Amino acid sequence: MATSLPPDTLKGRTLALSVSQSPDLARLGLSEEQLLLTLGEITRLVLGAGGHIAYGGHLGPGGYTPALTAEAARHGRGDQPLLVCLAWPEHRRVPLSQLRGRLDLGRAGRVVCLDPAGRETDPAAGRGEPAETVDPELARTSLTAMRRYLRDHTAARLLVGGRRAGFQGELPGLLEEAFLSLDPGDPRPLYPAAGFGGVTVDIVRALGIDDCAWLPADPDAAPDDPRLLSGLERLRARAEAAGPSNGLTREENRRLSASRSPGEVAELVALGLGRLAP
Repeated sequence: MATSLPPDTLKGRTLALSVSQSPDLARLGLSEEQLLLTLGEITRLVLGAGGHIAYGGHLGPGGYTPALTAEAARHGRGDQPLLVCLAWPEHRRVPLSQLRGRLDLGRAGRVVCLDPAGRETDPAAGRGEPAETVDPELARTSLTAMRRYLRDHTAARLLVGGRRAGFQGELPGLLEEAFLSLDPGDPRPLYPAAGFGGVTVDIVRALGIDDCAWLPADPDAAPDDPRLLSGLERLRARAEAAGPSNGLTREENRRLSASRSPGEVAELVALGLGRLAP
């Protein structure tokens, strides 16, 4: 278990969690449970230090929302420290009666539903009871709008896992979130924890943090999607322009990029956030 920060160290600061299933877990001898333990440790440290957690996902049983909600509830804070953000297609594809029952996280947090432009909206507005089918192009732009919303409402972002292929948009979701975080006009601290594989490994390499030689090659892997390769080149260029700092030294960032220990990952992220706290 990671060492806790003093209370109120992160008061008023929100960490965005960018996490999705990694295609590399089996090759690394890891499990989804270990990834969940890492998210739990990070949530524990951030909330214990007075901070908040934000997550853009869905409310279905296969997501990370239930685990994050349970961890937030254990802290017993009365200020709803967890923010769950639903992009337009995520709440429109759920029947309204079911959606209403899932939006209440109690004292653990709150759920925000967004319209296609990324503005907070009433999820019941302009719809009936049945689930709706969202046009694929609208779904893509809505996801980008949700990522921009989270960027604007958080102080920093953690990356874990992520798809390299089969993504809906122009870029893999975590790669787009990294790109948005490194906006040269207003960069946000970025913490890529690549020890669980996925596109976070590619992001770490693109940022020059580490070559991640510890990840064994996958002889059965399909050729990289050209959109992924193009996005990584754009990320390299943006990182050079943004020059972001996440509060960690070069060696600490290397440790973060390779660690598979829930406690170490959480401690390094909390260390960087704590150093940047006003």
